[in-house]
Amino acid sequence: MLDELKEEEIVNKVGGRFKLSTIIQKRMVALNTGAPPLVEVRGGDKMAIVLQEILQDKIFLDTSGNLHTGDGGEYSGEALNGPAADE
Repeated sequence: MLDELKEEEIVNKVGGRFKLSTIIQKRMVALNTGAPPLVEVRGGDKMAIVLQEILQDKIFLDTSGNLHTGDGGEYSGEALNGPAADE
């Protein structure tokens, strides 16, 4: 599972290692606070879920650092990013 992190494909897909770590961090927080996964992964490992969401173009960062779905849909802060900062 962590072998995907060593591949340049995922780094290039998101635009660099900093963006990759940001996406992983934000999405892991969201999953840990109850956000539903956007892909099915055997075993339910949250890191594997996040990596597959990235590889399958299910999530990405916008220019403001907010997570969005790959189909152009925009989720509220709670859906992808976890609870909003002002809560």
